[in-house]
Amino acid sequence: MREEPLSYAPFTTSEAFGPLGNLLLNLCRAFALIGGLIFVGLVLMSLVSVVGRKLFSFAVPGDVEVLQMCAAFAVSSFFAYCHMIHGDIKVDFFTHKMAPHKVAFLDAFGSLVVGLFGALIAWRTAVGAAALKEVGETSPILSWPVWIPQALMVPGFVMLAIAGFYMCGHALRLAIWRTK
Repeated sequence: MREEPLSYAPFTTSEAFGPLGNLLLNLCRAFALIGGLIFVGLVLMSLVSVVGRKLFSFAVPGDVEVLQMCAAFAVSSFFAYCHMIHGDIKVDFFTHKMAPHKVAFLDAFGSLVVGLFGALIAWRTAVGAAALKEVGETSPILSWPVWIPQALMVPGFVMLAIAGFYMCGHALRLAIWRTK
């Protein structure tokens, strides 16, 4: 197994991941790109609302509600890609002098925790969305059902769980390979 640093260039793959890992990487990248496009749309909507309010006495109705609801599920779409490209915050103060296979074992444990956390958050977010749907809660200005944006966060957290579990296995393979 050849270790290769992951490229940050768009639409690239990693030989170290193999076909399944590259499929997951591309799927995570697609989620992140969709989240980025949502944020661009939110910025444009906010710009229209602020400029319209100042110059033309016009504002986008419910702009703050739309921003809050859409930003929540857009943010959830970035986590998996961040984890796949090793974009997580890591403190290597204690590990920088450790053997590479030991660091890989610690990375595997960290990825396992990320996967478990993603699964937990996906589950609780789905339960929360179902509860909001059941009670019929809506936003105050636009009367949009609140459960929909919450349910749209679930796929991002599911992807985070999958990415965490995949990276756990990947790091374990590296750790075992490095001990040989």
